[in-house]
Amino acid sequence: MYYDKDADLGLLSGKTIGIVGYGSQGHAHALNLRDSGCSVVVAEAKGSGAWKEAKKAGFKVGTAEETAKEADLMTLLVPDNLHPVVYRQMEKGMTKGKMLMFAHGFNIHYNQVVPPPDVDVAMVAPKCPGHMLRQTYTEGSGPPALVAVHQDASGKAKKIALAYAKGIGCTRAGVLDTTFAEETETDLFGEQTVLCGGVSCLVKAAFETLVEAGYQPEVAYFECMHELKLIVDLFYQGGLSYMNYSVSDTAEYGGYVSGPRVIDDCAKGAMMQILAEIQDGSFATRWILENQAGRSSFYRLREMEQSHQIEAVGKKLRDMMPWLKKK
Repeated sequence: MYYDKDADLGLLSGKTIGIVGYGSQGHAHALNLRDSGCSVVVAEAKGSGAWKEAKKAGFKVGTAEETAKEADLMTLLVPDNLHPVVYRQMEKGMTKGKMLMFAHGFNIHYNQVVPPPDVDVAMVAPKCPGHMLRQTYTEGSGPPALVAVHQDASGKAKKIALAYAKGIGCTRAGVLDTTFAEETETDLFGEQTVLCGGVSCLVKAAFETLVEAGYQPEVAYFECMHELKLIVDLFYQGGLSYMNYSVSDTAEYGGYVSGPRVIDDCAKGAMMQILAEIQDGSFATRWILENQAGRSSFYRLREMEQSHQIEAVGKKLRDMMPWLKKK
């Protein structure tokens, strides 16, 4: 783990950092780096909403091609599926001695972006959404992050990446050394089996079970989705043991005897298969082809998810909760 004392912001002195994409992560990286005293320029699609937002925030904004010529260090923070297209616009500007940075290793690991051998290629991956990266920085803290080096042409890639991590506030919490392969494969696995796919399907299945058994959908929503945040907050604060300490003995015992019946060896076997598909590139190929084909399956799946009964019930109930901010 690396902390503030292990990183030297002075390594970024005199360098121009190009932030490619002024979206969720991009705006946070750009603002945090500027507040840390770094020279930052932004690359965006000309005339887009994000272009205007970056201009409004006081940044010099140009195209990816223009910014790559000017900057010493370029950070690709557009969505993963756009990396190959945007990188082709930057490619001529990525000359010897420059550095290419990422916040996720997908396109390097699966060879969708192949930089020249005479540039540094590294990654700093904050473990939070962009708005939280910005918020925690302004509060004087920061989220943990991962750091990795794919190419060390200069011999200083790790030190420069750590300086970057300090600039966005992550060394305040701690930065863990990893590789592009490990970050990519574990990130995809976590998203698919727990954070996005697994939890969503578990919540929907539990909600459907109660509703089909004749219980009120509103009660099913509270029990299977609304209260989930309370449990996750306990995980976040003190781990599984703290959660069990905080709930009733009845809930704790029920979790011990029933949880393994839901997430059993069959579920773990499915997880192993999902991990294998991530490791051998099958999932990456499927997602790349989906994007190339116009995303019809992706949009259909999104529409199905948004039309689930739990979404309609949840919206009605959340509208009665004035303490929740509209999203």
